[in-house]
Amino acid sequence: MRQYPRSLNRLIHELSKLPGIGGKTAQRLAFHILSLSNNEALSLAEAITKAKENLRYCPICGNLTDHEICTICSDSSRDKSIICVVENPQDVMAMERIREYNGLYHVLHGAISPAEGIGPNEINLKSLITRLQGGDDVKEIIIATNPNIEGEATAMYISRLIKPAGIRVTRIAHGIPVGGDLEYADEVTLLKAMEGRREI
Repeated sequence: MRQYPRSLNRLIHELSKLPGIGGKTAQRLAFHILSLSNNEALSLAEAITKAKENLRYCPICGNLTDHEICTICSDSSRDKSIICVVENPQDVMAMERIREYNGLYHVLHGAISPAEGIGPNEINLKSLITRLQGGDDVKEIIIATNPNIEGEATAMYISRLIKPAGIRVTRIAHGIPVGGDLEYADEVTLLKAMEGRREI
């Protein structure tokens, strides 16, 4: 990147820090940004700045919001007896797309990963316990962490923590995706599909 001017090198370098963006993609994005009109470039910069200034985490569930409390927690029509525990705010949006779930959420902002030095205290778990002790009549916790080692460890930890309180703890099913072929599924996916089978 020595052949580029210093400011362009810096733009490429900053873009390459984004997740999933390698050097070549960062270069393409940088040249695209340079091709924008001044107004479009300023609008992009302002959108980034405003998002950083205005977005915060909901003090109840940990989801992203630009209000004091997120729209899901403040919606009186939601079923307050069910809380779906997810790893990231993106997972809330994924769950909302199915348009069937009408309960509340709790965002952990990560998963337990001893290999990376992330324990229960490093994720947003204490506030979940506080919510459950706060008098809300929660009857079920749905654990929707990712189906990997960290997600499974987190699910087991939360289950062991909450079950003694008499709250039902469930885990989302894992298995063969709709439209998938059995021959291409790995053994773990097939095992999860068998364990999660249900009567039809």
